[in-house]
Amino acid sequence: MDWNNESLKPLSFNKGNEELKPLNFDDDDALRPLSFDDKKETADDHFVPIAKGNVSEIKNKDSNFVFFFGTASSGKSVILATMLYYLRSTAGVIRPKIGTPNTAEAESLLYDFFENISKGILPAGTVKDQVTRLDLVFEPNNKSKKVNPINLTFLETSGENHNEIRRGGNYHSSIETYLSAHLPLTFIIVTSYESAHKDDILINTFLNKLEKYEKRLRSVNIILVISKWDKSGRTEVEDSTQLDEFVRERLPMTSTAMDTYSLAKTFYTVGELNEDTNRVTLLNLDRAKKLSEWLYESISGYPLYYEGTFWERIKFSFTN
Repeated sequence: MDWNNESLKPLSFNKGNEELKPLNFDDDDALRPLSFDDKKETADDHFVPIAKGNVSEIKNKDSNFVFFFGTASSGKSVILATMLYYLRSTAGVIRPKIGTPNTAEAESLLYDFFENISKGILPAGTVKDQVTRLDLVFEPNNKSKKVNPINLTFLETSGENHNEIRRGGNYHSSIETYLSAHLPLTFIIVTSYESAHKDDILINTFLNKLEKYEKRLRSVNIILVISKWDKSGRTEVEDSTQLDEFVRERLPMTSTAMDTYSLAKTFYTVGELNEDTNRVTLLNLDRAKKLSEWLYESISGYPLYYEGTFWERIKFSFTN
């Protein structure tokens, strides 16, 4: 055979002169796309929405919110109860805000606070994983037009929940809702005379958390309260340096933060206490007065006992 003179042809297994065709497993001659499903595809126009996060909306934001921070048995509930008792018995009228969802609950809590404190009974702690919210209106008995009524919403939380933020932990959703919301918040950080040294790192962690929640420490009302100051053997401090030295010694990190951001601090006692019965035998509201004055002025911009403008003072002199 002469390979040079014969034209090259495609390989074929047929002896005839049929043209080379594409590989096909069907009887039809037309080339079809490979398919593993005999059924025709149908258009699916079903839409699946993206789920939104479980965010609880805070109702009735038109208020000045006061958030208490402190571990169990630090004295948060006692401070709140005695402040309310002072405001109602001396500084003016404090009452539940009408029209809020928890008006009835606020009335009940106020009644219990006032009745128990008047008998020397200290309030019990707060239930874990829930925020006790008190929506109130405070109307000062000051006659000056500069000293106006203010709405106050006190938020009381369990000390057990505050322990949850140790080592990078997160708050329960009931607390997280308030801290992450855009609300006018004032923070009262409470630690006791006896356990202050144990709370230093936790308080520092909480202050860092506030930055995370975009609560700029230089512009937020914060006060550190050393409760149970009577455990020191004194009911007063000789001068401000005594309190400063205590905070610097027992709460070094907290002290640095307080100085850096120019935050306030004070001490607290409710009077003489019977250790056996855990009842107050002589109620002292001096510290409740000081803390209440700080709270009102930090919110309103005017002292609670503002003497009035020049013309108001003249008017008061004729009416008194």
